Amino acid sequence: MPLKLSTALVALMLATPALADDWQAKLDAARGQTVYWNAWGGDARTNAFIAWVGQQTERLHGVRVEQVKLTDTAEAVTRVVAEKAAGQHRGGSVDLIWINGPNFLAMKEQGLLHGPFVADLPNARYLDLSPSSPAAVDFTVPVDGMESPWRLAKFVFNHDSARVDAPPARMAGFVDWAAANPGRLTHPDPSNFMGATFLKQALIELAPDPAALQQPATDEAFAAATAPLWAWYDALRPNLWRGGESFPENQSVQQQLLNDGEIDIAMSFDPASAAAAIAQGLLPETVRVFVPEGGSIGNVSFVAIPYNAANAEGAEVVANFLLDPATQAHMQNIEVLGSFSVLDPARLDEAARAAFAALPTAPALPALEDLGPTLLEPHASWMTRLTRDWARRYTR
Repeated sequence: MPLKLSTALVALMLATPALADDWQAKLDAARGQTVYWNAWGGDARTNAFIAWVGQQTERLHGVRVEQVKLTDTAEAVTRVVAEKAAGQHRGGSVDLIWINGPNFLAMKEQGLLHGPFVADLPNARYLDLSPSSPAAVDFTVPVDGMESPWRLAKFVFNHDSARVDAPPARMAGFVDWAAANPGRLTHPDPSNFMGATFLKQALIELAPDPAALQQPATDEAFAAATAPLWAWYDALRPNLWRGGESFPENQSVQQQLLNDGEIDIAMSFDPASAAAAIAQGLLPETVRVFVPEGGSIGNVSFVAIPYNAANAEGAEVVANFLLDPATQAHMQNIEVLGSFSVLDPARLDEAARAAFAALPTAPALPALEDLGPTLLEPHASWMTRLTRDWARRYTR
């Protein structure tokens, strides 16, 4: 059943600013194209949102979207690599990829990307594209206009407010909290990205020089940066759930522990996950979200266009539609997807702000201002070393 749009959102969607001639030419070239968007297909709400995007771009611009559902983004990257090796420099099978981190770096280094194109998108005016902003950096790699942002992920903690009045304000405070509440805290195994992110969040706060984390990790830099982290974790571990001898496999298992009352604090990379889980009966209604003072790790999901995309014009139209304030507000709706917007609030006009203000709320859904600053991910080499060193120190 289609979701009823708010009056503010409908008004925003009907707004049609004047288009530059070159963008109008792009729209004309894109009409009639089918964009094959290669995207992870493991989440039903995300798949439904992508289907909605296709319905809208076809209605507005005559551009269809077909989601090619992936289990791993590397599948699409491998396909483009194979096409280049075969000399297929035009008419490629991949038009748009939901991409991040190492996969983006691999495509950028191998010359497999179309662009730069982001600055030419009309809706890029709503983005902060300054060099250090989350929309301009992908796991420390400059985006350089070769991929366009579309959704924001932020590391948050979920706690049961019926049992926890004052959660730790900083990562350093988890040691004292766990000592006062033994067995009521755990984290996913760091072999899972959620557990690794818990360690990275602490590393950013505790490292003597957090700026060093933006560079590739050397033996010397890693030893200096992680010494305070391991001292902190040594003090924390004895008071973790099951004495820090075993860990939940992933976020879902940890969430179940929170729901069952075995622990009091869990974690997520989605600020809306607690509200969504409460609505589904998967968490108590007393669960709330908090982030450490000073902000938390965040990263942006991007879309990129391969250099040989058969429908590059259509792909740019889709990327631009994803940045439309009305699209971003619809996406942020907890009843739709609940993913936070990548747009810079300071760049929104009154109509766009009204559309976001009109979104449904929930007691467990934080406001954007409650989430604090977005901290950049460390260079990918830090996570590799961090998880390996943790396993060496704390597993038999």
